[in-house]
Amino acid sequence: MTWLRPHPTEEAAIAPSLLAADFSRLREEIRAVEAAGADLLHLDVMDGDFVDNITMGPVVIRGIRKLASLFLDTHLMVTEPQRYVDAFRKAGADGITVHAEATADLARTLDAVRRTGAEVGLSINPATPLEPYEALLDSIDLLLVMSVQPGHGGQSFRPEVLPKVERAARLRRARNLRFAIEIDGGIDPESATLARRAGVDVLVAGSAIFRHPPYAARIAALRGAARRLST
Repeated sequence: MTWLRPHPTEEAAIAPSLLAADFSRLREEIRAVEAAGADLLHLDVMDGDFVDNITMGPVVIRGIRKLASLFLDTHLMVTEPQRYVDAFRKAGADGITVHAEATADLARTLDAVRRTGAEVGLSINPATPLEPYEALLDSIDLLLVMSVQPGHGGQSFRPEVLPKVERAARLRRARNLRFAIEIDGGIDPESATLARRAGVDVLVAGSAIFRHPPYAARIAALRGAARRLST
């Protein structure tokens, strides 16, 4: 399995964020979004240090892996993520995304992810510029641009991050690179159109899906909204 690669004729991929699911019915929730047309599952890992909240660790990921057939897009919002990448890969993570702000040696951390055999993702917060990390774009499979401050669900989309998406898309074309661009935070049909037009390939949506059943209709709405402004 792999993150969906960008292509001008491809639709945006939809990645439901399981943090917004009902964990008392996790098996049913996973089966429901998979049946509804989700392309991958986004897993938010928070440590209570890099961000305020604490969520899931390798034990939970291992359980999700047993329930899910889709690619597990694992987003580490943790300090010094290089300490944990092996554990998350062994638990079943297919792609592991680390934050530029969370480690003193980002290149080494990305290499540590690569050595596990997982796909390599790099994430930047809304206030973090892309420019200091442009030299690393040829060593990643995914660039995740946060469109809210990480750590809490249900925040409003911040359109001021879209120039970073546009710049990343231009660099990808100019350098003939193959990383996918993902956006996470405040995604709904309206913001999906803006994100897709800027160059986003993967839309992470939590509340916009799990709080608006039926899931198939909501995923179709997100995908359709993104399609309308993708050309």
